[in-house]
Amino acid sequence: MKRSVIILIISAIVLIGSCKPIESLPDEPAIEFRAFSLFDMVDTLGNPVKAGKLTFYFEDGDGDLGLDAPKVPGIDPSGNLFFKLYRKNATTFDLAGPTDPLYPSEYRIPFLETGGQNKILRGTVDVTLMYYLYDTTDTLYYDFWIRDRGGHDSNTASTCIFVLGENGTCPPE
Repeated sequence: MKRSVIILIISAIVLIGSCKPIESLPDEPAIEFRAFSLFDMVDTLGNPVKAGKLTFYFEDGDGDLGLDAPKVPGIDPSGNLFFKLYRKNATTFDLAGPTDPLYPSEYRIPFLETGGQNKILRGTVDVTLMYYLYDTTDTLYYDFWIRDRGGHDSNTASTCIFVLGENGTCPPE
C-alpha cells in the first residue's frame, strides 16, 4: 500500500511537470525574411528563365493561415501572399506598378491547421518567382506580407536588394 502511494505521488509529479502551458501569440500573423536566391532554370515548356526563390518564416497565433484550393482552377483570384515590387532607377528605388513585366501576382498559401489545444502555426514558406522579360542590370527588392483566413494582415517584410543578372543567395541584412 505504501509503495503504491509513493508510485502514485511520483507519477503525479512527473505528469504535472511534463505539462507545458499553452503558448499564446497574437491572432495577427508575423513574418520574417530568411533568404532570396536567384538561379537559372528551364520552365515546363523548355524555355530558359531566371527564377528567384523567396524563403520566409511565419507564425500565426490563431492557426488560421492558408486558403483552400479554388473550386475551379483559374477562376478564384484570391491570394494570401502579397508583393510590392521596387525597381532601382538611377540612385533611388521606385514602386513599380502592376503593369511592370516583373511585378509578381498574388500567391496562395495552402490551407494549414494544427490539432490539439495549441493552435499556433509556425513554419517556413518557399515561393518561386519566374522572370521571363528582364534585363541583367535590373536591380529589385520586394516588400511582402500575408493575410490569414480571419482577414488579419501580417507585418510587412522586405527582401534583400538583388540584381537579376547575378545568381546567388542573399540573406537578411
